[in-house]
Amino acid sequence: MSELTQIDQISERVERLLVRYEELTRTNALLHQQIDTLTQERDSLKSRLSAARARVDALLERLPEMAAASQSSASSQGPT
Repeated sequence: MSELTQIDQISERVERLLVRYEELTRTNALLHQQIDTLTQERDSLKSRLSAARARVDALLERLPEMAAASQSSASSQGPT
C-alpha cells in the first residue's frame, strides 16, 4: 500500500489548497491594512500640501504690498 489511492491523493491536494487559501486570506488582509494606512497617509499629505499652498499663495499676494511699502519708505527717507 505504498501508493496512495486516488481518494487519498485528492484529499492531500484539497488539504494543500486549504492551506494555500488560508495563506492568501491572511496576505489579503495584510494588504488591505497597508492600503488603509497608505490611504490615510496620502490624505494627510494632501491636506498638508493644500495648507502649504494656501500659505504660499498668501505670501505671494503680500509681495506687491511689501514691495510698494518698501519703495515708499525708501523714497520718503531720501538719498543717503
